[in-house]
Amino acid sequence: MSRGDETELIAQCRRGEPAAWDALFDAHYAAVGRFVLQLAPDFSHEDTAEICQEVFLTVIQKLGTFQGQSRLQTWLFRIAANHARDFRQRRQAAKRGAGREPLSLHQEGPEGGALIDPPAGAPGPDALLLSRERQELLVAALDELGEPCREVIQLRYFGELSYEEVGAALALNPKTVSSRLSYCLKELAPIVTAFFSGAKRAANPSNR
Repeated sequence: MSRGDETELIAQCRRGEPAAWDALFDAHYAAVGRFVLQLAPDFSHEDTAEICQEVFLTVIQKLGTFQGQSRLQTWLFRIAANHARDFRQRRQAAKRGAGREPLSLHQEGPEGGALIDPPAGAPGPDALLLSRERQELLVAALDELGEPCREVIQLRYFGELSYEEVGAALALNPKTVSSRLSYCLKELAPIVTAFFSGAKRAANPSNR
């Protein structure tokens, strides 16, 4: 969708045209679902659907505040990251999660076709996302790292946004995004090393 088409679609949504809301949902639901899955690979189909519903409810309520400084999808990813984080915190606080049905990336929707597109391209950051286990450890490491680094890494690597798109989302120029990413990845490295080393020790306990 071109920038002009997106602007017109947003204007139609703001006028309350039902068909425009349907088009917006169809254009972005799969990408938001894929992004949520990358943020927390332990989410089930029901978890992901619930988070996406919360995301698009927020969009309906707050589309009037969208200033158009970034692409709509970039804005959606920021909302999705916040809702996914809140969902995980609620679930952990309630000690939920046992016996959840995992989401198949090839599961079909009610009218056929993939419900959520599989992750595209190379996962990131770099070689860290080689398996679900490593991805779960990376998510935990990002939680330990906290903001603002978590958000810039999520948008750049999980959302696969360009420096310009990340900059638009965070009100930063691309050079600042680049320098912040460098700093944040440097801060993340020892945390990831500690998490991964701990997982290796747990998987291969030493005999005494």
